[in-house]
Amino acid sequence: MKLGIVGLPHVGKSTLFNAITNAGAQSANYAFCTIEPNVGVVAVPDHRLDELTKIYSPDKITPAVIEFVDIAGLVKGASKGEGLGNKFLSHIREVDAIIHVVRCFEDDDIIHVEGDIDPQRDIETINLELILSDVEMLDRRIDRSTKALKGDKSLATEVEFLKRLKAELENGVCARTVDCTDEEKEIMQSVALLTSKPVIYACNMSENDFANNINDNIRYKAVSEIAKLEGSEVLPICAELEAQISSLEKEEKEMFLSDLGIEKGGLDMLIQRSYNLLGLISYLTAGKQEVRAWTITKGTKAPQAAGKIHSDFERGFIRAEVITYKELIENGSMAIAKEKGLVRSEGKEYVMKDGDVVLFRFNV
Repeated sequence: MKLGIVGLPHVGKSTLFNAITNAGAQSANYAFCTIEPNVGVVAVPDHRLDELTKIYSPDKITPAVIEFVDIAGLVKGASKGEGLGNKFLSHIREVDAIIHVVRCFEDDDIIHVEGDIDPQRDIETINLELILSDVEMLDRRIDRSTKALKGDKSLATEVEFLKRLKAELENGVCARTVDCTDEEKEIMQSVALLTSKPVIYACNMSENDFANNINDNIRYKAVSEIAKLEGSEVLPICAELEAQISSLEKEEKEMFLSDLGIEKGGLDMLIQRSYNLLGLISYLTAGKQEVRAWTITKGTKAPQAAGKIHSDFERGFIRAEVITYKELIENGSMAIAKEKGLVRSEGKEYVMKDGDVVLFRFNV
């Protein structure tokens, strides 16, 4: 999974990126500090791996990972090349989902590119640039499909839908909020529009907001309303706070957050929201050689899940021996669980569940 961190300059993108990846991306109080995208790979926190490790004492522990891409700050005119905009937009096109960092804090020492703090305006600025880029892409696709229509009448539905989609975008609507049939969704996916990508609005707030009540921050409320209307996720976060705790050990971090009355750190919450947004789950494999988490899409059947490990596993799939994580932990070992008949033999139509501990049987 690849997540792109976007936003206007000086909203805290690189600070947040540094905090969650410890990658040391340059962060400064001037526009276009980030030119080439910084990339950081982060392990997905999963306490289940720790518990399975106690049972198996494996040689290797491999968590699922997420790739974060810190994309340079966009400005008005980015779709026309302003501020190296076209280059930055191409970076966004490569990610699975967008983390849109929105500034919701006051700080006289950090100059906002527009001169004042207005999250709604900032979101509209970014969305407009993405929409303008998408309209250009739709124009090219419509032109190509219209020419092909002369020899293939089946493209009529596609052309009609793309024209409707373009009209919606020209009215300031993001593609992800447009009502579509399943067939139309497939057409949209084939165009790879920027505004069709799922979004998490990361509201960058002050430490005081978290020490008091985040809901007292009217800017956070405004972003929450926008997210609700378009079916996006919203996450209150303090980039400076995350930077402070990023270097702490696990116990120190938990104590620090507890003192602030916060259950989970920003990275944990961000990953959780990302999984929800993209419809992802993790299944687990466990043995002496390795304990590992594998990320799949909800609804994935056993053979395709096996294919995440190796294509031979999918091609020669026989069955999956499955037990829930909870049942395995409660019984303390796979041997005891088998004696109690808790390990199930599942076939090709089995739909994987989050937390399944599985052994795939295959033959090629």
